[in-house]
Amino acid sequence: MARTMYPSSEDLIHEKLVKRNPNCLQSWWSYLISKSHSPFNERLAIYERALKAHPDSYMLWEAYLGERLDLVKDLDFTYPQYETLNDAFERSLVTMHQMPTIWLMYLENLTAQKLITRTHETFDRAFSALHVTQHGRIWEVYLVSYDPVSHAEDFVEILLKYGRWKEAAENLATVLSGEFQSRKGKSVYSLWMDLLDVLVHHADEVSGLDVDGIIRKGIGKFMYEVSVFWTSLADYYMRKDMVEKARDVYEEGMVKVVTMRDFNVIFDVYSRFDVAKRMELDDDEEEEELMKRRPVLANSVLLRQNPHNVEQWHHRVKLFEGDAEKQILTYTEAVSTVDPMKAVGESPHTLFVALAKLYESHNELVDARAVLEKAVQVNYKDVDHMACVWCEWAEMEVRHENFKGALEMMRSATAAPWPEAPWIEPEQVHMELYKSLRLWSFYVDLEKSVGTLEATRDAYERILELRIATPLIILNYGKLLEENDYFEEAFKVYERGVNMFKYPQVKDIWVTYLTRFVEIYGKTKVERARELFDNVVLSDETKRAMEIYKEAMRKVADEKKLEMYEMYIVRAAELFGVKETREIFKEAVESSGVSEDDVTMMCIMFAEMERSVGEIDRARGIYRYASQFEDSQVVWEKWHELETEHSNEDTYRDMLSVKQTVSGSGLRPVKKSRSGSPFETLPTSPVKKMRTM
Repeated sequence: MARTMYPSSEDLIHEKLVKRNPNCLQSWWSYLISKSHSPFNERLAIYERALKAHPDSYMLWEAYLGERLDLVKDLDFTYPQYETLNDAFERSLVTMHQMPTIWLMYLENLTAQKLITRTHETFDRAFSALHVTQHGRIWEVYLVSYDPVSHAEDFVEILLKYGRWKEAAENLATVLSGEFQSRKGKSVYSLWMDLLDVLVHHADEVSGLDVDGIIRKGIGKFMYEVSVFWTSLADYYMRKDMVEKARDVYEEGMVKVVTMRDFNVIFDVYSRFDVAKRMELDDDEEEEELMKRRPVLANSVLLRQNPHNVEQWHHRVKLFEGDAEKQILTYTEAVSTVDPMKAVGESPHTLFVALAKLYESHNELVDARAVLEKAVQVNYKDVDHMACVWCEWAEMEVRHENFKGALEMMRSATAAPWPEAPWIEPEQVHMELYKSLRLWSFYVDLEKSVGTLEATRDAYERILELRIATPLIILNYGKLLEENDYFEEAFKVYERGVNMFKYPQVKDIWVTYLTRFVEIYGKTKVERARELFDNVVLSDETKRAMEIYKEAMRKVADEKKLEMYEMYIVRAAELFGVKETREIFKEAVESSGVSEDDVTMMCIMFAEMERSVGEIDRARGIYRYASQFEDSQVVWEKWHELETEHSNEDTYRDMLSVKQTVSGSGLRPVKKSRSGSPFETLPTSPVKKMRTM
């Protein structure tokens, strides 16, 4: 806090005095005198407190109001301080209503503000409040403040009553040229309508008046609802048989109004006027021309409302379809007019891009490049807008097979800015351009298409260094490396990716990483594959890790599904136990991508798991199911081993019966149905019961 904001020792003394005895007027007055050289804002609070304690003190009120009058003496009457002053006078009159000096101060102030109605009402209140012996002082001010203009309406009514149109119009125009307030409650706009009615309908009678100048003054006073002024002025000239002048007024009005409502009114009246005049000449060519111009004229109104409306500039160019010269001129005007910081509708960079493409479509590449060169120097609100311009420029160069130029351009755009560059201010988007993901994504695709592998890798590495990579960037980088047989480098990229993102963004990276690793290395690097599965669990919640495993199962190549399922099942058993593992076994057996040989192996693993936890009936049902797929010696050996250890006479006989049926009939493996569970062929199997759990 500034030192001057602390109360001085003298202030503290006065504060103690007024708090000890707030009813002592002398204490308050001494306090105010001590602050006589301080700003009024500091004395204001003291005045208010003093007046609260002494609301009937003439001395305090006179001093307080006098200071407030001094505050506003150099201000225009439109300032809000005048209303605050008026409120203070009204408060004072609650107790000072018998003091003529206070009334005179207030009345002179109102008179100066030209608040005619309020002034007259306050004079009436003063006469009522003061004794008749004091009225003389008030009358002196009242006579000085009397303004015959306030009674002009009555005078105009008399003139109109007796048909003295010119004098009525002249008086009304004089009144409306100042700050007039109707005593009859009419608005200024309504009074102007009365004046227009006299000027237009009595055009001959008001001869000698500057009708054009009077009406244009009215137009200048109103921004909206001015169509009636323009049409009235045109109507005046028509009544004076000045047809071409009337036409000029209509044209001028259409290009100056700022609202569609005013434009539509003028256009409709102008159209009817045009039709009537051409009917006299038997010519309809100009009428068609006027209607053709309407869209462009209407668009001009919208641009006058907001010249920074990018969408309307684009629309204007479309209106000149087929006229390349006008389109170029329009876009040139647009890029010179639109302030990027005030632009609405669309991004302002689209104007530059559209203009460049227009030049390009007419093989004017030099001009197109000049436009884009200017565009990349503009300070846009969003760095993405700047990035779009660079990308559009590079695309244009590629379309014309200038691949080297496109690459050099993008390398320049993605380079970190020189901090001491004198033409770049710190707040400009140029300083952040090199971090634009849009720019880097385009650049890396360009290097991939027409550049070198090394340059493409460098671009990807730079993206990772800037920490602007997305999961898709990681996947694309990994894919690029794999396509060029850099598998270990690809896996390192995936590894960096899973360390950069969290779930759910990291899910696709993990799925691709696991899938591609198993597909490429299979069982040659089992320990490392298991380590990857462990990392999935460590990096995310186990439930989310299982989602990643399931997604990997769907994406891995069919010939690698068995290996993936084996690792998946091991991890599920460790994390969730038998119940979750049963579901994975069932999914593996039912999977359309698992070969029938692999199904047999999965069934044996499944049965062995059930056997290990004492679910003998489940294991027996799984062997029964597996026997229908392949007459495998391994299945029969495992089933026989199970029955030897856990069977009774019925179950052993059942196994032999199944074996005899399969072997004796030469039954081939059952094809797995894609529309239902293969376990449905075994209604008595415990596996089917397990599916409903």
